[in-house]
Amino acid sequence: MEEITGGHRYMGKVKITAEVVSQTCIATDIYSLILKAGEIASQAVAGQFVSVYSNDGSRMLPRPISLCGIDKEAGTLRLVYRIAGKGTNEFSKLQAGDTVDILGPLGNGFMKESGKAILIGGGIGIPPMLQLSKEIKKAGQAYCELSVLGYRNELFLNTDLEKYSQVYVATEDGSAGTKGTVLDAIKEKGLSGDVIFACGPMPMLRAIKEYAAANNMEAYISLE
Repeated sequence: MEEITGGHRYMGKVKITAEVVSQTCIATDIYSLILKAGEIASQAVAGQFVSVYSNDGSRMLPRPISLCGIDKEAGTLRLVYRIAGKGTNEFSKLQAGDTVDILGPLGNGFMKESGKAILIGGGIGIPPMLQLSKEIKKAGQAYCELSVLGYRNELFLNTDLEKYSQVYVATEDGSAGTKGTVLDAIKEKGLSGDVIFACGPMPMLRAIKEYAAANNMEAYISLE
């Protein structure tokens, strides 16, 4: 373990105390948290995540949360997460000026491929698609990708993603977009591409794996 300014480094990963810049509720039980974390932001790429530590000593294990946004110039990270238990409920109470310990960046991140990409996010697997979409566009492949987002009913982050790609929506109850799954939306709209990047619930990822194999497509799947 090598000590560095503001935290400790573990084989390329940095544990720091990050300051909360802001936090907002963007949908029912879903929060957008902006953290000042320059040492992690400088290294992070789309598809990676951080471990967020509780300030309650009785909860030892950190919660893994994917990176929705990385601003290297500002030195900030955006985490969008759903309240799923006591740990994430604690995080939802954080306000500007508070601090929280985080470790990262963790995970391999998405490999970039040329060609037309289909970005698929389901539920709380949608957030990492936003940073990936930004990185693809920044690489000079503007609007070379489509984003297909799956929800139960209430939408979030869809308007953010519309700034970088063409967005298609599927909802379980049919309240917006295609009624059904992300694959139902792909089939209904006749969407096609060369490579798939996906994150979401396991049944969705299994179906995407089968779809990619049947259509001879590369597929990169994030397992959180």
